[in-house]
Amino acid sequence: MESVRADAVGTDHASDVLAIRGCQLDAVDPATLLADEIRRRPWTAWASPDETVAGTGSAATISVTSGDRFEAVRERASGLFANQDVATNLPPFARPRLFGGFAFHDVGVDRHADADWTGFPDAYFHLPAVSVIERDGETWLTAAAVGPDAPSTAEQTLERWQERLTNAQPSTESPPGIAARSQIPERGAWTEQVDAAVERIDRGDLRKVVLAGAQTVDLAGSLSVPAALDRLSETYPDCYRFAFAPEQAGAGTFFGATPERLLRRDGPRVQTAALAGSIGRGDTGAEDEWLAEELTDSPKDSHEHALVVEAIREQLDGFAETVTTGERTIRQLATVQHLQTPIEAILDTEVHVLSLVEALHPTPAVGGLPPDDALAAIQEAEAFDRGWYAAPIGWFDAAGDGEFAVGIRSALTRERRATLFAGAGIVADSDPDAEWDEIQLKYRPILDALR
Repeated sequence: MESVRADAVGTDHASDVLAIRGCQLDAVDPATLLADEIRRRPWTAWASPDETVAGTGSAATISVTSGDRFEAVRERASGLFANQDVATNLPPFARPRLFGGFAFHDVGVDRHADADWTGFPDAYFHLPAVSVIERDGETWLTAAAVGPDAPSTAEQTLERWQERLTNAQPSTESPPGIAARSQIPERGAWTEQVDAAVERIDRGDLRKVVLAGAQTVDLAGSLSVPAALDRLSETYPDCYRFAFAPEQAGAGTFFGATPERLLRRDGPRVQTAALAGSIGRGDTGAEDEWLAEELTDSPKDSHEHALVVEAIREQLDGFAETVTTGERTIRQLATVQHLQTPIEAILDTEVHVLSLVEALHPTPAVGGLPPDDALAAIQEAEAFDRGWYAAPIGWFDAAGDGEFAVGIRSALTRERRATLFAGAGIVADSDPDAEWDEIQLKYRPILDALR
């Protein structure tokens, strides 16, 4: 059996063996694992500047719908990782990892009806039954199994999938095209939302709040998400490209290409960045340079960015021996430019990456300040459910290391419909028209992958 559900992974499963077996592959694209004829739910795609991972099926699943979701995932993962049998030939990057994410809002927050997040609970992670990992010039196929017969099951699965991948090819379907689209909120309602937010900031109730919109598109044909990810990888090679397709019946697929790293933990070293303040791209190098200068000199964008840097530093201070802020630069993407400041911390104690995720989410780049007041304002203003949009997505391992991005520049798709999400940071001198133009720019990455 290649897939074993483990919704209640924890002490009840602590005696189960988690086995990983693997072998090196020659000239196999990880996306081959996601070809239509062999892909099965749940499946995951994850690509960072360092590696590309595709996983299908599930050796174990952790799903949380109540209580302290971060602590619950940590505890259940600890039980899953307690008894490992990992093949000695595997490189460190082929170690067992759980992939998944969290909802933007905490457990118990009322959900709006718009944007159907069926299958995406408050927290969901899975250990793929089969993975293809490309990193450091090597490509590895791994098979995972959980249970008393896990070692033999993993070995059999590995042998079977070696054969299956021999003649498989990645999905190469053309974009489906867009038949129609609509937005929430419409332009007039957006202006009212921004004006109301600015009024609250002027009163001193808020310092910043990030308001988001949702654009629903009816597709002219069927969408291959793996093929869309391939198109995104060509345009956004330095972004995190991701897709999560839970196994629950009726669940859609959440995918995108986000420029925003939430954090990466490698032992005591934590890397993150502030990404806030936006402007478009020009048609020429000279226009790009002029727009970048406008962004750099913008009091509104500089203020918004400084709030994010300050908040991240404060959130890390409680865990770190040192926190270092790098030089602010311009991050250029295909359709937009951002202000970016790298931030690095050295931990002064052993801290699981999920504890850091809990402390940092949501950053002011996607939530606001003060955090609780901003979250309440978002829930009151927005007429759709953010679900996993702007929330932490990524992976972690048995050592408590991991990497998480922020699920922006993203969409939720099901059958021939996709809902795209984009947000803008509102501060004291925000202009509704300028902020409207900004979120239209942020829809572009996914729209371009669809049409």
